Amino acid sequence: MHFAPVLKSTLIAGAVFAAGAATADDIAAREKAARAASAAFVQKLGGALKEEMQKGGPEQAILVCRDIAPQIAGDLSRANGWRVTRVGTRVRNPMLGLADDWEHKVLNDFRARAAKGEKYPDMAFGEVVEIGGAPHYRFMKAIPVQEACLACHGSAEQIPDGVEAKLASAYPQDRATGYQVGELRGAVSITQPLDIPLVPAGAITD
Repeated sequence: MHFAPVLKSTLIAGAVFAAGAATADDIAAREKAARAASAAFVQKLGGALKEEMQKGGPEQAILVCRDIAPQIAGDLSRANGWRVTRVGTRVRNPMLGLADDWEHKVLNDFRARAAKGEKYPDMAFGEVVEIGGAPHYRFMKAIPVQEACLACHGSAEQIPDGVEAKLASAYPQDRATGYQVGELRGAVSITQPLDIPLVPAGAITD
């Protein structure tokens, strides 16, 4: 299945459903809200990682991804009535980061778009899909690997011994290593039921 740019795809997909299920304006508003929520997630997670890195180095940062990231996603989910999560191209925790079929296809499309010259920091995709017989708006925002990620997600030579030991203990099924800067790490993934109205101003982050 081919995925086109966000707005065009959402409008076309929305037309598949019965008239009135989702207007063009509604889809555009949901895309805007999803982008805001994705940005809030990345900003809050990045701030927490920076703070803990300064306190205790990369070993402490492992706890941020394990404990704080799901809390941030949960707060955004509850505030908006959505499902907000992260998925990875290679997962550290199969219980949380494993992409479903739709997410897997979008991640593959992100890679294809990157091969044509598009940049991961600017990359996103959304469309209306049917889940359980009801229309939902699904959205993903790409997350590229940054320099600071390599202490936990880089090669064996880049991961400190203390971090390696903690990862082995906390994530015995870890596959999320061996990345390089600029590679696709994963994405923020958002699912919005269309029967739940958007909250005022989109994502609530406080």
